[in-house]
Amino acid sequence: CHMMTASAQLCLLAYLTLTLGLTLGLGPNKNMGFTFLLPAGSTECFYQKTAMNDSMEVEYQVIAGSGLDVGFILLSPTGHRLVSDFRRSDGIHTVDPTVDGDYRLCFDNNFSKMSEKMVFFEVVINSLNSKNGGQDDWLDTVMSDSMVDYKMEDIRARMDSVHRHLEKSHQVQAMLRAFEARDRYLLEDNLWRVSFWSCVNLSVMLTVAVVQIYTLRRLFVNTKQVRT
Repeated sequence: CHMMTASAQLCLLAYLTLTLGLTLGLGPNKNMGFTFLLPAGSTECFYQKTAMNDSMEVEYQVIAGSGLDVGFILLSPTGHRLVSDFRRSDGIHTVDPTVDGDYRLCFDNNFSKMSEKMVFFEVVINSLNSKNGGQDDWLDTVMSDSMVDYKMEDIRARMDSVHRHLEKSHQVQAMLRAFEARDRYLLEDNLWRVSFWSCVNLSVMLTVAVVQIYTLRRLFVNTKQVRT
């Protein structure tokens, strides 16, 4: 009954934490965070499209499941294997620069025949081309409006700095949520084990006590009949 409850909790947690989003409208960076259940003895692959000379950062974390480990493979659009992790609980990998095409991110759980895993991963794409184009257009518009009195370069630099810090905060918060989910799963699993073995020990102690009392009483009971 407990195993069914744990499995149901994993499914519910995956459903509630399954997210897919982009970052703030400012700046060119795109973030994608995803939480999914990886069945036992299977492999799941995801695809991320990139442009030439972008940079891509991939971070993953196993937050639930026996062993807290998976295999991870990152393949380039040409099929070249860039990263190969075997039975890792987490990892961070960067591809810089990228090429045009779809990168393939595969998570492997073939080595586990019984336990499913809950995996969280995040992909951050930094597009330099979009950044330069958008900033130049914004600067041209401002210059056409004759707003040269403002230090546009300084304002733009400060906005970019704020945006980078916000993006970093978003990534850190996402990873902290993944760590919190993994720790909660471990606590619940350990609580069940502690409770189970505590009950076993208590039962053994009570049984031994009853046997000892019965044995001692048998020693002092006179079973011989006295004839008159």
